[in-house]
Amino acid sequence: MNARIVGTASLDGDVIQTVFVAPDAQRRGVGRSLICEIDRIARDIGLNMLTVPSSITAETFYAELGFVGVRDNYDGEERTIIMERWL
Repeated sequence: MNARIVGTASLDGDVIQTVFVAPDAQRRGVGRSLICEIDRIARDIGLNMLTVPSSITAETFYAELGFVGVRDNYDGEERTIIMERWL
């Protein structure tokens, strides 16, 4: 059996960070499963809302999971969409 890690995500306070899915594992539900686990952890620790700084390319993914863009953040010319969702 060749087991390997294909995705990762972390929660820092109420902010989802470091969501990554290996390119060859994308569009197979890995990202959705990671966010579901983050949701479970967030509820267990009493959070009511989650925030995620989304890249432009990931915005649709998060929107499909119920996140809504609330503002843009710029670091130089790099745009990040700050998205939120109530639990």
